[in-house]
Amino acid sequence: MEPDNASPARTADTGRAPAELPRRQVLQTVSGLVVGLFVAILAGTVVANAMPAMMADLGADQSAYSWIITAELLAMTATVPLWGKLADLYDKKLLVQLSLVLFVVGSLLAGLSQGVGLLILSRVIQGVGAGGLTTSTQIVLAAIIPPRQRGRYAGVFGAVFSSATVVGPLIGGVLVDTPWLGWRWCFFFGVPFGLLAIVLLQRTLHLPSTRREVKVDYLGAFLIVTGVSALLIWVSFAGDEFAWASWQTAALTLGGTLLLAAAVAVEARVPEPVIPLGIFRNRTVALTTVASLLVGVALFGGSVFLSQFFQMAMGASPTAAGLMSLPMVVGSLAASTVAGNLITRTGRWKPFLVAGAALTALGTVLLATIGADTPFPLLSAYMALLGTGVGMLTQNLILAAQNDVDPADLGATTSVLSFSRSMGGTIGTSVLGAVLAHRIAADLSTGSGGAGDAASGASAHSFPDLSALPASARTLVENAYGDATADIFLCATPVAVLVLVAVLFVREKPLRTTNQEPETGSGSGAGSGSVRESARVASASRA
Repeated sequence: MEPDNASPARTADTGRAPAELPRRQVLQTVSGLVVGLFVAILAGTVVANAMPAMMADLGADQSAYSWIITAELLAMTATVPLWGKLADLYDKKLLVQLSLVLFVVGSLLAGLSQGVGLLILSRVIQGVGAGGLTTSTQIVLAAIIPPRQRGRYAGVFGAVFSSATVVGPLIGGVLVDTPWLGWRWCFFFGVPFGLLAIVLLQRTLHLPSTRREVKVDYLGAFLIVTGVSALLIWVSFAGDEFAWASWQTAALTLGGTLLLAAAVAVEARVPEPVIPLGIFRNRTVALTTVASLLVGVALFGGSVFLSQFFQMAMGASPTAAGLMSLPMVVGSLAASTVAGNLITRTGRWKPFLVAGAALTALGTVLLATIGADTPFPLLSAYMALLGTGVGMLTQNLILAAQNDVDPADLGATTSVLSFSRSMGGTIGTSVLGAVLAHRIAADLSTGSGGAGDAASGASAHSFPDLSALPASARTLVENAYGDATADIFLCATPVAVLVLVAVLFVREKPLRTTNQEPETGSGSGAGSGSVRESARVASASRA
């Protein structure tokens, strides 16, 4: 058999999965992947508490505020499917290192920015690199570790993802509050870690090199990126930069929908689609994609708005607000790590998905009851429940899907789930943020005097100065933020319940002990989608 025609998951001569790497080499490689993933996720959250100082230093306005926050998330989410497909076609090691290089360059430019324009551009570069890292790290992990052994490592990745999302605002607050550092170090902070990850992966990651004759679907990639970007811009700015019912909403939603419809038509006809539509015929992939989308709402929405709640309803400083998020971080870390090890030991993964979805729903329901006067120990217990649930879900959803598809579709499948989670986070942050701002403005408008003045400054991104308000007005503001935060978790409760419903319908299948294709009859054949690719692999194996 010719090595040039080998499937990416097979050796050139035997058709079997490559031999397992020594445990020490696996740990070194995973360390590099973990470092890269941590700084990629951190890039989107570390600026949360640094924005006021950043805006004041650069003399930026409210519109610039929105774009600095949104540009990185837009670029990351929109490019995830393309990175996933590239990983199916090209050298995975090269792609993950390219992602790290883009992230480092974007971070340096952001930290050195003297104007808003360069800062926004650098955030886009950061986002493209982060999109590659969140996808490529998962794909490389799947390429070097069989599903049966992947649970313990997936647990570590899940813990890193959840903790980076929640601890980012804490790190940002500490950096801003430290006089000899400042907001620029929110970007410089990740540079040495990115360089360390590049060195670690260069020394420890060795994957079988394959060469394939490929045809990149440039038209499909363009249509997917532009269509998704249009919808993301809409959910990010509707209700803030323009009304939900406006011509901008009509143009962006109609344009985005038409572009994605055209993308579906293109993807159904090209030999190497960016997203093989056939993977959605796989029940596991379809359900885990829906669950990932919905989990994104709980993960991103919870961390973003709880940080604001601590500062505005409980009077905490940016650093203290980050520390108060630790119960969610600890819950996520413990649950993700323990669940991952138990999955590897027992081979069972669905019970952890069901338990995680149930705890996520319970934590969301309990957080819908909080207020400005909620005792912090009780609030900590609620956050720990939510963190525990999300920790059990994030990586194990990916593990379940990866276990049920052909290696030829591994990159596309992984990227679809990562994309869904990021998309859910964007939608959740935007829609729940609009609910929050509306409720706060309504509550503050009922006040008078100092509270009435505070109402004019209350929005999703502009906060009244509590220290400058009289006691009665401060109480009104704190209660307004407390009640509004409870409202957004109440709105998120049906979403969390739907996660549980989706997970219950996922059919558990034994974890494979190698990285070969699922055996015939496992349910992934037609479902995994890439029929033409499977036929090509079979033909190559016989050659």
